[in-house]
Amino acid sequence: MELWPGAWTVLLLLFLLLLFLLPTLWFCSPSAKYFFKMAFYNGWILFLAVLAIPVCAVRGRNVENMKILRLMLLHIKYLYGIRVEVRGAHHFPPSQPYVVVSNHQSSLDLLGMMEVLPGRCVPIAKRELLWAGSAGLACWLAGVIFIDRKRTGDAISVMSEVAQTLLTQDVRVWVFPEGTRNHNGSMLPFKRGAFHLAVQAQVPIVPIVMSSYQDFYCKKERRFTSGRCQVRVLPPVPTEGLAPDDVPALADRVRHSMLTIFREISTFLHTPASPVGSEAGPSPLPRLLSPHSVSSLESPASKVNVSAPSQLPSWTLLASVQSPP
Repeated sequence: MELWPGAWTVLLLLFLLLLFLLPTLWFCSPSAKYFFKMAFYNGWILFLAVLAIPVCAVRGRNVENMKILRLMLLHIKYLYGIRVEVRGAHHFPPSQPYVVVSNHQSSLDLLGMMEVLPGRCVPIAKRELLWAGSAGLACWLAGVIFIDRKRTGDAISVMSEVAQTLLTQDVRVWVFPEGTRNHNGSMLPFKRGAFHLAVQAQVPIVPIVMSSYQDFYCKKERRFTSGRCQVRVLPPVPTEGLAPDDVPALADRVRHSMLTIFREISTFLHTPASPVGSEAGPSPLPRLLSPHSVSSLESPASKVNVSAPSQLPSWTLLASVQSPP
């Protein structure tokens, strides 16, 4: 009689063990849930790239293939319960090349990018992405521009070629001027390559700001839940008439405007509203109701006196409730 079980039995036991362990870790360990979600995120993108490669290969390397990748990636935000809100999309110049600059927080930036990506726009990415399996091949077919950050001479040469491509082929490029992912809830100093590119080609810069992910994603805390993200497109910054000597001031000015908006929208999205009647903060009634709507709530049991709007600061509304005798 054979005492050692067969290979199929061992595999079945391991499978059953995984079926028990995975749900347990999912519900009992936030860190395990974080790693599961990130593993699925990256694995799902690689799988979608496999599906996209044959379709994109029909055209060969072509920026129009970016539309295929965008359509295949748009649904991922729903899988993770992330609500992406886009504002200011009308600021995109309608019919000319330009350089998009955006803040870079994590690989989740892909969700915001796909939500707002304009036509004939391709990212500039580090060369290491080219070797990322099916994702690298799909990006190459979609016209993504790869640069070797360790070889400055090659990077400058590529940027010069890109400047010519912008003008001759009506292409837009998307650049993360921080140069690397930034998880500290702010913005790193900007590298100037994107701004030299825009000045060399004399095309406008379109800043795009993605709000902080801190309320639903934190790599340090191993936390990944559902949440909201706002993508704000800022008015284009012209570069006509600027010279290379103007690039440092241009980069600083764009970064300052982006950082201001980043703090504004991140604070707005991530500040919880005070509940009605709560002692933790003022009641939202004065902020939400206009003098006309407050006066319409008068009844014999209570009388509301509202100060004249002209006598008040623009950010407040004073109301006093007078109880009946």
